[in-house]
Amino acid sequence: MQSKKTGPLVRAAQWATLATFATALTLPAAHAEDVIRIGIPVGLSGANSVVAPSVVQSAELAAEEINAKGGILGKKVVLEVADDGSGAAGAQKAFDSLIFQKKVNVLISMETSAARNAGLPIVTRGKTPFIYTSFYEGRSCNKYLYVNAWVPDQQVAPIVDYFAKNYKAKTYFLVGSDYAFGRGMLEFTRGYITKIGGKVVGEEYLPMDGSDWTSVISKLKAANPDALITSTAGGAPNVTLTKQLRAAGVKIPYGNLAVDEGTAKSMGADAEGIYISGSYFTNIASPKNQAFMAAMQKKFGANLKTPNDLSVPQYEGVYAYKMAVEKAGSTDADKVIAALAEVAFEGPRGVIQMNKQRHAPLTMYLGKVTKEGGVEVLETFKDVDPGEQCPKLK
Repeated sequence: MQSKKTGPLVRAAQWATLATFATALTLPAAHAEDVIRIGIPVGLSGANSVVAPSVVQSAELAAEEINAKGGILGKKVVLEVADDGSGAAGAQKAFDSLIFQKKVNVLISMETSAARNAGLPIVTRGKTPFIYTSFYEGRSCNKYLYVNAWVPDQQVAPIVDYFAKNYKAKTYFLVGSDYAFGRGMLEFTRGYITKIGGKVVGEEYLPMDGSDWTSVISKLKAANPDALITSTAGGAPNVTLTKQLRAAGVKIPYGNLAVDEGTAKSMGADAEGIYISGSYFTNIASPKNQAFMAAMQKKFGANLKTPNDLSVPQYEGVYAYKMAVEKAGSTDADKVIAALAEVAFEGPRGVIQMNKQRHAPLTMYLGKVTKEGGVEVLETFKDVDPGEQCPKLK
């Protein structure tokens, strides 16, 4: 187990070392032509460092399972993990290294929107398929990009509708991280609140790496809203904001559009009562999810990071790529891109097919974090359509 005093840079180095070691175990002394390389640019440092280890673990399990059954087209899977620093500059270096130096066949990972946006021009230049496994603000469109996670069209309504119905909430205060995800999610949320007859009485942002929410919380208290909805960068900002909200005695209904189950668990008592909407919780009672949880526990034991709505799509994304390559009969980018919309993988979240303008219909759940750190599922919404995302892409 890692010491709680270990710094983020040290943790990043440890995870990078572990990922390299796992790659070596997966395929010792293999030649480049004998393998399929999956690139994983992910925030081992920065805002996403809280959740990135769980993403790497999900990819490692998928690779191990696939290799145990003969690989992809008879080739072994090798994972190449690169730290993107959770931001644009780091992503440019990570994408460039993975595509042009490591010569990966595909990129599969969750990232901040800042990192994704910075990496996409490199994806285009390298003509490399990219399966984005992170929930995000929507409408990111690129010839080589597919998304198997939720967008606001699927995620926002359950929280706002629940607050309006069960708490009679009419006024809302919005708080976010100042970048594409935070602003994009809250722009959609503001529109939806207005659409159902509510009113936004305040909207505040801090930079992605901001950690002092004092002035924002003062404005929140002054506005005296019926409910609070936040959209911060996944990981560290969720922790600092929630801790400071609790310390300030904020008790109004709190919906968090960005917190994953693993991060919520790491918050301890501070997370109790947060409402979250997502496509995955660990207690989904399906045979596929139970088998996945058992396999993760067996592989990682006491070192297992809580599987969550940012890591499970990673596991499923690796399998989706496998199916697309096998359907195409090749790792040729154009052939794989065409096949990705046609394959459907049944995993912990159910059957996922990215056939709606490069996005996927998803079963969504509204949950409330319990005092034990788990999530009580309050409502289920089957096969929610992602809406108009990339109509110009074929």
